[in-house]
Amino acid sequence: MFGEGIVSKSVSSHSDLIPGVYEGGLKIWECTFDLMDYFSEAEIEFTNKTVLDLGCGAGLLGIAALQGKAARVHFQDYNSTVIDEITLPNVVANCTSEGRRMGSGKDRKASKPPSKRPRKAEGSSDVLNRCRFFSGEWSQVSQLLLNSNKPCLKYDIILTSETIYNPDYYSALHDTLAQLLDRNGRVYLASKVHYFGVGGGVYLFEKFIEERNRGSFSSEA
Repeated sequence: MFGEGIVSKSVSSHSDLIPGVYEGGLKIWECTFDLMDYFSEAEIEFTNKTVLDLGCGAGLLGIAALQGKAARVHFQDYNSTVIDEITLPNVVANCTSEGRRMGSGKDRKASKPPSKRPRKAEGSSDVLNRCRFFSGEWSQVSQLLLNSNKPCLKYDIILTSETIYNPDYYSALHDTLAQLLDRNGRVYLASKVHYFGVGGGVYLFEKFIEERNRGSFSSEA
C-alpha cells in the first residue's frame, strides 16, 4: 500500500521529511500546538468563516475552526495517505456525534473505530458537508479551486503550521496564499525561527514576502 510506502521510506531514511515524496504530515509538529494556544489567547473568531487548513497533517487547526463554528473548512496535505488515514478520521472523531459518542465513557470499549470513509447514516454528514479534503502540491490545489465551475472561492482565514521550513517552497506557498485569501482575509502561520538543516524560518520567509508581495500582504509577527 502507498501509505505503508511513505512510512517505510521515512523510517529507512531516518527523516521526517522526504522532499517531493513525504512532507511530514504523519507527525504533529510543535508549532501547531502553539498556534492552537494562540487561538484561545487572542480569541480568534471562526464563526461563519470559510477556512483553509493548509498543509494540514492531522488536521488539528481545521478541527479547531470546525469546533469554533466555521461555516466551511477545507483541509489540504501533500500526501493523500495523510488525508485518508489521519485527517479525515480525526475530523470524524472530534467533530461528529458518532466520534464524540465513541470517545466517551462506557461506550469507548464497545464502539467500533470510525471508518476511514464515514457513512452519512452514522451522523457524520452535517460536519462533513462543511468540509472538503485535498491532496497534492499547493499549486495543484490552487488551480483546482480556481478552475472549478463554481465562483472562485476565497478564504476568510488560512491556517498553516511549520510549512516554511524549506525556502524552495516559498514561491508556491506565497502564490497559493495570494490566490486563495480573501481581500480582507487573514493568514495565521506558525513556524520556528530557523529550521536547521533545511534553511527556512520566520525571518527568511518575511524577507521573501516583503520582496515579493508589492503591497498585497501586510505581516505581523
